[in-house]
Amino acid sequence: MAELKEKLFSEFPPVSPEAWKEKIIVDLKGADFDKKLIWKTNEGFNVNPFYTAEDIEGMKSTDSLPGEFPFIRGTKTDNSWYVRQDIHVADFKEANKKAFELLEKGVTSLGFHIKKDALNAENLATLLDGICPEKVELNFKTCNCATEQLLELLTSFYTAKGYDLSKCIGSVAYDPFKKPLIKGVEADDWVNSAIKIFEASKALPKYRVLTVNAINLNNAGSYIYQELGYALAWGNEILAKLTDAGLDATEVAKKIKFNFGISTNYFMEIAKFRAARMLWANIVKAYQKEGDCECAAKIYVHAQTSEWNMTVYDAHVNLLRSQTEAMSAALAGVNSLLVVPFDKPFKVADDFSERIARNQQLLLKEECHFDKVVDPSAGSYYIENLTQSIAKEAWKLFLSVEDEGGFYAAIKKNSVQEAIKASSKARKAAIATRRESLLGTNQYPNFTETAVQKIKETPSCNCGCNSAKSIEPLCFERGAVEFEELRLATERSGKTPKAFMLTIGNLAMRLARSQFSCNFFACAGYKVIDNLGFDTVEAGIKAAMDAKAEIVVLCSSDDEYATFAPEAKAALKDKAILVVAGAPACMEELKAQGIDQFIHVRSNVLETLKDFNKKLGIC
Repeated sequence: MAELKEKLFSEFPPVSPEAWKEKIIVDLKGADFDKKLIWKTNEGFNVNPFYTAEDIEGMKSTDSLPGEFPFIRGTKTDNSWYVRQDIHVADFKEANKKAFELLEKGVTSLGFHIKKDALNAENLATLLDGICPEKVELNFKTCNCATEQLLELLTSFYTAKGYDLSKCIGSVAYDPFKKPLIKGVEADDWVNSAIKIFEASKALPKYRVLTVNAINLNNAGSYIYQELGYALAWGNEILAKLTDAGLDATEVAKKIKFNFGISTNYFMEIAKFRAARMLWANIVKAYQKEGDCECAAKIYVHAQTSEWNMTVYDAHVNLLRSQTEAMSAALAGVNSLLVVPFDKPFKVADDFSERIARNQQLLLKEECHFDKVVDPSAGSYYIENLTQSIAKEAWKLFLSVEDEGGFYAAIKKNSVQEAIKASSKARKAAIATRRESLLGTNQYPNFTETAVQKIKETPSCNCGCNSAKSIEPLCFERGAVEFEELRLATERSGKTPKAFMLTIGNLAMRLARSQFSCNFFACAGYKVIDNLGFDTVEAGIKAAMDAKAEIVVLCSSDDEYATFAPEAKAALKDKAILVVAGAPACMEELKAQGIDQFIHVRSNVLETLKDFNKKLGIC
C-alpha cells in the first residue's frame, strides 16, 4: 500500500502558487483577482483565496508541540475542557439541588452567582453540601467588595470538610475594571484590593481570582483583534501593578483567568485563542526571572458564546450560532466553555434552553470526539496564517494601550470604550445594509412570527453599586436590536402592512427580484404576497388592490422598467406606495415622473424600512 501511494504522488508534479493564481485568473474571465477574491477583514489584514505550503515556511509555531512554550498549540497535552453551566443563587438549598442535577447530566464545571448580602458560612455550607471541590471545577462570582470574604469562607469550609486544598480547582472572580467598564465609575484603590484577594487565595493554589473579563468587550461588539489586544493589556495591567507592589510575577500569573467571548467567525476565533496563548506566554516570560517555571505562562481561558449576535426573532437560529462558536472554542483548546442559552435575549433561561445549551457541548465531546485531538488546526496553511495575522494586529493594539499609560489609563480616557463603540456601530451599519447577516433578522425572516408576547423582563443588579458615571461605560446593545425595534413597532401598531409583488416581464429577473423584495419587506414584519407573474400591469394592480396591499413592488428587468413603472404609477395613482425593485439605468427619468421608491442590494435595509413605517403611520 505504501508503494502504491508513493507511485500515485509521483505522478502529480508539484504546482506552484503562481500556477494556481494563473489558473484562477483564467477562470475569473477578466475580473480583477485582488478585488474579486482577496478579503479585507475587520481586523485590518487581507485574507487570500488560497494558501499553500510556501505560506507557512519559516513559521516557528509550526514546530511546537502541545504543552510546549509558547503554548500556541495548547497549554496541555490533551483537549479536555470543563463543561460549565452557571446558577444564579436565590435559594441556597434549591441551588444545591440544581447543581447536583447538572452534575448528573454531564456538567463538570459549576458557576455560582451569589449576592453579597447572602454570603455567610451557613449559606455556603448549604450550597456546597455533598459537592466535592476536588472533583468539580467550582467558580464563584459576587460583588467585588465581597470577594475577599467569599475566599475566606471557602477556605474555612473546605478545611473543615477535610478537603485537600491543593486539589481544589476553580475561581472566585475579582474584576478590577468592572466598575469603570460596566458601571462607568472609577475603580477605587483596585491594586490594594487585588493584593488582599491574592493573599486570601494563597490557601487555594489552584483557584484563579484575578479576572480579565474580555467577554464584556465581545458582548459590546468589539472586533476579534480588539478583544484579544485589550485582554492582553488588561492582564498586563494586573501583572504590572501587582509586581510593582512587590508580588512575585510567577505567582500572580497563576492567579489570572481570562474570560473570552466567541463570535461566529469560525476560523478567526480558532486563530484568536491560539494567538492568545502565544502572546500571553511571552508577556509573562518578560516578567519572570531566569529559571522561573514556564507553567505560569500558560494562559487559563474560559470561553463563553457571544450575546452580541443573538436575536429575539427566529431565536432558534441562536442555537446554530452558539454551536459553531462552541466548536471554535473546543477545537482551539479552551479550558472551560459555557454556551449561553438561546433564549437569553428575551427571558430568563428555563430548563429546556439550559438543557439544550448543555447538550451542545456534550455532543461535541461524546459524538464528535472534539476532546480526542489536540489542536487539529495545527499546520493548516490558512489557520496558521490567520493566527499570525491576528497576533500581529492584537499586539499592535496592546502596544498602543501601553503607550497610553496602560489599560486603566486608556479606560479613564474612554479610548477603549470609544474604539469598541465605533466597532459596534460599524458592525450594525453592516447589518443594516446586509453586508453582515443575522439569519432570521435581516435575512430570510419569518414575517408570520411575533415576539411581543415572549419578551420578559430580566432581573438587573440591585446591589447598590450604581452611582453617578464619571467614565463612559461599555454599551451592550446587541447587533439585532434596531431591526427588532422596527418589527416590534409593527407588531405593537396592530397593523400588518401588505407588500404585494407585481411580477411581470422577464421571467428570471422578476423571480429573482420578487424573492429579494419579499425578504426585504419581511424584515419589518410586513406580510409579503408573492406572485408567479401577470400578463399586464393593469392586472397586477387590480390584484394588489383586491389584496388590500399598502405597498406594490414592481418586479421586472431594468430594460422593462422604463415602460412598466410609469404604467404602474398611472394605474395605481395614490392607492398604495409604488416601489421599483432594482436600480435601473432609467432611475433618474422615473424619479422625474414621481416614482421615487427603489430597493436594491445597495439599499440600507434598516433605514429604508424605517421610512416605510413612517409612511404607513407606524411609530
